[in-house]
Amino acid sequence: MEKSRPLWDNPLQFVFACISYAVGLGNVWRFPYLCQMYGGGGFLIPYLIMLIAEGMPLLYLELAVGQRMRQGSIGAWKIISPYLCGVGVASVVVSFFLSMYYNVINAWAFWYLFPSFQDPLPWATCPLNSNRTGYEEECEKTSSTQYFWYRQTLNISPSLEASGSVQWEQALCLTLAWLVVYLCILRGTASTGKVVYVTASLPYCVLIIYLIRGLTLHGAVNGLVYMFTPKLEQLSNPKTWISAATQIFFSLGLGFGSLIAFASYNEPSNNCQRHAIIVSLINSTTSIFASIVTFSIYGFKATFNYESCINKVILLLLNAFDLEEGSLTADNLSEMKDYLMATYPQEYAQLAPQIKNCSLEAELDTAVQGTGLAFIVYSEAIKNMEVPQLYSVLYFFMLLMLGIGSMLGNTAAILTPLSDSRVIASRFPKEVISGVVCFMNCIIGLIFTTEAGNYWFDIFNDYAATLSLLLIVLVETIAVCYIYGIRRFEKDLYTMIGHKPNWYWKIMWAFVSPLLIISLFIFYLTDYILTGTLQYQAWDATQGQLVTKDYPGYALAVIGLLVASSTMCIPLGALVTFVRKRLKRERVSTVA
Repeated sequence: MEKSRPLWDNPLQFVFACISYAVGLGNVWRFPYLCQMYGGGGFLIPYLIMLIAEGMPLLYLELAVGQRMRQGSIGAWKIISPYLCGVGVASVVVSFFLSMYYNVINAWAFWYLFPSFQDPLPWATCPLNSNRTGYEEECEKTSSTQYFWYRQTLNISPSLEASGSVQWEQALCLTLAWLVVYLCILRGTASTGKVVYVTASLPYCVLIIYLIRGLTLHGAVNGLVYMFTPKLEQLSNPKTWISAATQIFFSLGLGFGSLIAFASYNEPSNNCQRHAIIVSLINSTTSIFASIVTFSIYGFKATFNYESCINKVILLLLNAFDLEEGSLTADNLSEMKDYLMATYPQEYAQLAPQIKNCSLEAELDTAVQGTGLAFIVYSEAIKNMEVPQLYSVLYFFMLLMLGIGSMLGNTAAILTPLSDSRVIASRFPKEVISGVVCFMNCIIGLIFTTEAGNYWFDIFNDYAATLSLLLIVLVETIAVCYIYGIRRFEKDLYTMIGHKPNWYWKIMWAFVSPLLIISLFIFYLTDYILTGTLQYQAWDATQGQLVTKDYPGYALAVIGLLVASSTMCIPLGALVTFVRKRLKRERVSTVA
C-alpha cells in the first residue's frame, strides 16, 4: 500500500490545503441564503446536528482512506476492492465536470476586479443610450447592478436555444483564470502547498475587514436581528433538515476525491482524526461568520432600498398635492396617506399605481443565492458605501481567493489519480499532465462564455454533481464498513494514529451516515420526479426581469448524460473487473 510520493511540508500545510478547498464560495453565498429561507438562527440547530451526524464522520473516513492507501481516489478504492475502481473514476468524472464550470466564477471575479479601480464603479449608474438623451431602456426597467451583470458581463441571450457567440472578453478572463490555476498546480504539492497558505488565510482577512465595516453600516442591525431571530416553526419542515444535510455534505467537498488526494500526501502517522474535526469546525464556523457579514450587508442594502422607497413616495405626494416641505415624514407617512385618500379620493386613486408599498421586512425577505448574491446583491451594496472602490477590490479579490482555493482541490482530484498511473506518469512529466488537463477544461469551458453560457452554467451547477456525489459517498461508506470491514479499518487507524476510533465514529459510519445519505438520495429523486418538466430562469430584457421557461429536449438529454456518465462508472467498473477476472480464470484453466 505504501508508495513513494511527495509529502506536505508539515501537517499544518495539509490543514490549510483542506481549509482552502472546503471553505469556498458555498460558505459565502449558499449558507446565508439557507439561513434566510429556513428560520434564521433556528437553521443552526439542524445544521449543527448534521455536522455531527454526517459531516465530521464522512470527512474523517475520506481522510483516513487517502492517508492509509497512499493513492488518489481511483487507486485507493481499487486497493479496498478491485470491484470498486469505478467509484474513483466516478469521483474524477464529477471533479472534471466541476472544474469545467467552476473556474468560470473566477473569470467573472476577474471581470469585476479589473474595473473596481474606476471612479465611479461601472455598475454604479445606468449607461446612457446611443442618442445620449437618456438611460438604456433595459437598465431603466431593472437596476444598474443587474444590467451590468446580465448585459455587460454575460450579454445574456433570451433563452437557452439562442446560444449566441463566444464573448471574447469573458473568454480572455477564463483563459487568465486557468493560467493562474495552472501556475498554482504546476509542481504538485511543492507549489500547491505554498499557495494554500494565501488562498486559505486571505479570505478571512477580507471577511474581518467587511465585518468591521458591515457592523458600522446604517441598517446593519436590521439584518443581524433578522438573521438571529429564530423561526422555530421551520424545524418541522423536512426541507429545512434536507437543506442542512446537503449544505454540510457539499461544503466539505465529500465525494469529489479531492480530500482523498490531499490526504494521500500525508505522513502515514498523521493524526487524520484531529484534522477531520478541525477542518469540519472551521468550515462550519466560517459559514456562520460569513453569514454575520452577509446579513449586515443585507441589512444595509434592505434599509437603503426601504428608505429610498419611502423618500420617493414622499416626494411624489409632496409634488402631487402641493404640500409643504417637511409636512411629510417617514413617521407620519401612513397617517398622511390615509388623510389624502379621504380628502382627495379621485386624485389619490389616479396616483395610487405609482405609490409603492414600502416594507423593510419584504426587502429582508428577498432571498438570493449563488451568482445573484455574489455579483448583484454585494455589488449593489458596495456602490452605496463610502470609498466603494476599496471594498469592491477587497470583495472580488476574496472571491478570487476562495475560487482558486476550491479549484486547487478540484484539479488535485483529477491529477492525483493520473499521476498515480504508471502508464501516464512514466511517459509525461507532471507539468505536461497538468497543462493538458487545464487546457482541456479551458477549451470546453468556453461554452460558458457564450450568450447562453449562464444557462449551461446553471445546468452543470444543478445537475452535474448532486445525485452522483450522494451515490459515491454512500458506496464509499458501505465499502469501508462492510466490504473492507470496519474491524480491519479500526486496525489501520490504530496503526496510523495510535488508537482505535470510539463508538461514536463507528455508529456514524456503519448506520447513521448511510441512512442519512439514502434519505437524501430518495428525497432528490422524488423531488426531480414530482417536479415534472425541468425549468430554468431566463432573462427577459424587455421586462428587465427573470422569467421561467422549460428546458428544451436536448438540454434534458445533456442533464441525463451528466448524471449517468458519473453514476454509471460504479456498476461499469465492477462489471469490467468481473469480466476481466472471469477471462483470466478461463485462460488459466485452458493453459492448465
